[in-house]
Amino acid sequence: MSPLVPVVPPRAGPLEARMAELTGRRVPFVKATVVRARRPASARPGDTALVLADGRIEGFVGGVCAEATVRVQALRTLRDGESLLLRISPEEPADGTGEPVVEEGAVSVRNPCLSGGELEIFLEPLRPAPRVLVFGESPVARALLGFGPALGYGITPVSGADMLDTPGAEALAGTRAVVIASHGRDEEQALLSAVRAGVPYVGLVASPRRGAAVLAGLAHELDEEQRARVRTPAGLWIGARTPGEIALSILAEVVRSVRSPVTEAVETEKAEGAQVIAPVAVAAIDPVCGMEVADSPATTPYSDAGGAGRQWFCCPSCREAYEKDPVRYARVRAETEAGAS
Repeated sequence: MSPLVPVVPPRAGPLEARMAELTGRRVPFVKATVVRARRPASARPGDTALVLADGRIEGFVGGVCAEATVRVQALRTLRDGESLLLRISPEEPADGTGEPVVEEGAVSVRNPCLSGGELEIFLEPLRPAPRVLVFGESPVARALLGFGPALGYGITPVSGADMLDTPGAEALAGTRAVVIASHGRDEEQALLSAVRAGVPYVGLVASPRRGAAVLAGLAHELDEEQRARVRTPAGLWIGARTPGEIALSILAEVVRSVRSPVTEAVETEKAEGAQVIAPVAVAAIDPVCGMEVADSPATTPYSDAGGAGRQWFCCPSCREAYEKDPVRYARVRAETEAGAS
């Protein structure tokens, strides 16, 4: 009888390890995978890259011009949370307008800088589940925890040791909401920690009178604007009475905060951990080739030449062409804008 040979699972590559690291740190990113390539595209099916919230790309899905288009569309999927099939071609889209052709679940983009070939890239945004911390052990707190699996939110109980011994941004990094339902036990310090850490939603479970008294007592610690950020009584008014109904009203308010365009921020990594930042803008137009590019100094070539304000480019070659004659491209841009109006 032949000896059994143990099956050794394949070792995760650097990109898989990086994905696991980002996921463990609750850092959102987009996984971009080439699913089809027509020569002479440099990428091949199966090539993969990660696009971070600040526009950085790790991995390979094509040259710098293809990366510029991937970056713009990936940042949109990260903001919207919807997967997308991206088709990139140097040729005009089927409608002949030169504008991206948007279909359900797909977008076709003309990239005039490509040296030929076509790419189809699947963009999958991987965002951490919204993190909601519940402080207290009241019936409302227990009811809140029960809704976590149904919502797909990371609703987690925290005690005084969790929140009060390590107050501030470090303990609450990446937290989207803090609900304080301790009925008077250590709630002032918990409120201070959540508000000072900039948590988008801070709710205090209390009657209107007691909630107002708690906030008034914090006037020497928090200014008026900071106190106004605390929702008390926590929750939308739906006539709730039972702990379950009150928890439902609070989570409805949390969902509204999470889905708000103002507070739906994304995280990017730093050496010390994750920090909540505003999404990178994606509305800049390369004045040389007309491509849409990400407005991100960390990842996108730019130039201040010509006195027309900062200009953004898909690649260094377009920037070099612009800097040789910025007046020409400023004139073309003005004529184009005049024609559009």
